[in-house]
Amino acid sequence: MDRRQVLQALSGLMTGMFVAILAATIVSNALPVIIADLGASQSVYTWVVTAELLAMTASVPLWGKLADLYSQKLLVQLSLVVFVAGSLLAGLSQGIGTLITARALQGIGAGGLTALVQIVMAAIIPPRELGRYAGVFGAVFAVATVSGPLIGGVLVDTSWLGWRWTFLVGVPFGLLAIVLLQRTLELEQVRRRRSIDWLGAALITAGVCLLLVWVTLAGTDFAWASWQTAAMVGASAALLALAVLVEARVDEPVVPLTIFRHRTVTLATVASALVGIAMFGGTVFLSQYFQVALGYSPTRAGLMSLPLVLGLLVSSTVAGALITRTGRWKRFLVAGGVLMTLGFGLLSTLDAGTPVWALGLHMAVLGTGVGLLMQNLVLAAQNDVPAAALGAATSVISFFRSLGGTIGVSVLGAVLAARVSSDLGAAGGGGGGGHTAVPDVAALPPEVLGLVQGAYAAGTAELFLIATPLAALALGVVLLIREVPLKTTSGAERLAEEGAAPVH
Repeated sequence: MDRRQVLQALSGLMTGMFVAILAATIVSNALPVIIADLGASQSVYTWVVTAELLAMTASVPLWGKLADLYSQKLLVQLSLVVFVAGSLLAGLSQGIGTLITARALQGIGAGGLTALVQIVMAAIIPPRELGRYAGVFGAVFAVATVSGPLIGGVLVDTSWLGWRWTFLVGVPFGLLAIVLLQRTLELEQVRRRRSIDWLGAALITAGVCLLLVWVTLAGTDFAWASWQTAAMVGASAALLALAVLVEARVDEPVVPLTIFRHRTVTLATVASALVGIAMFGGTVFLSQYFQVALGYSPTRAGLMSLPLVLGLLVSSTVAGALITRTGRWKRFLVAGGVLMTLGFGLLSTLDAGTPVWALGLHMAVLGTGVGLLMQNLVLAAQNDVPAAALGAATSVISFFRSLGGTIGVSVLGAVLAARVSSDLGAAGGGGGGGHTAVPDVAALPPEVLGLVQGAYAAGTAELFLIATPLAALALGVVLLIREVPLKTTSGAERLAEEGAAPVH
């Protein structure tokens, strides 16, 4: 494919990617309205978000394995169909059970897109050229993640639209992406008569889902140190240990353990999990800080996130272009690790009186660091493995980034709830954690308002203080990655060189 054909194919890939990632964050500002409208209890509040994240994270490895065995073009379109079906069902839901089921369906489709878009890009673009396009992918991923709350807030605040459009808005774009891919994406299909390790897939999915359910419920439904924790963590560990045994013995494992023999893949996986915490944790809790500690509306809170978006957008696209031009990539990973650590450190100093300009600067630093790291870790891993393992390597990186984000949000959320509850209890303002909804600061009396805003500001600063050493750890991991020259042939060309027989 020449450059024009690549750009045409990317239009469909990026359209699908944008709406899939947007689905994970767009409902955050609409949740109180959704729960009230459907007459649901507060205990299911977080499951509207968690169901999608669980399904997305758990399905990524299976999609990646399917991409190594079957038509990648067909799989991308199938994942879009699943996502669109889930979006329609969610937008038309009349009960909370249907909505949570629809969100899980959305997550399965989004998991496919998260892995497959990067796999297809590696198939049609050489690593040396991938930097330029990978920067665009990173920018789309970041903008969709951060702008979700803003778009959701605007839709909810617009009386003639409402919360259902937070789900329905992605449907036309998903259908458009399917059509664009059919018309523009040309891929050679590698026909391999091999079976899928369904037992391994089931064990991995069950183990990961149980772990994520525990992380979601611990600290709210039961204590971190409790028999429920022991039971759920023990069962999850047993399931994942069985999965490792199965994966080590079958001919076609879902996650080939041999890819971890590649030093770069192993290190990039660890770093990606830490970057996931930055991506999801940073945006979720900053949005809450703006609305509670500063008293901003959902729409204005979304606008306040623009420095983070711009930092991600500029750094990922500029770094991608420079990597393509120079062929050097490790320096950008190191710079990203330094800036991400600095950004978290700066944000750990915020309080209820932090000036807007300082907030914007701190967020821009964090966004720039994450933008330099996120997609370039995938590039480094893809450049280090045989073409036949591109799907597995890419999906593993995506899987651990999503896993890190999901665990990070849940654990940091529990820390924030405990800190807010403790501060308000000590000040005589009542509790504020667990399942209780975020307070409506506009309805609070002045004597309570200051206490609540101070508690949420201090709690949010503590989260970023906890995240700072994690970012420093990511920097240390990145420093251990060895830089090797970027390959100049695409994944499809490398696959042919490695002995696979492509058929049209």
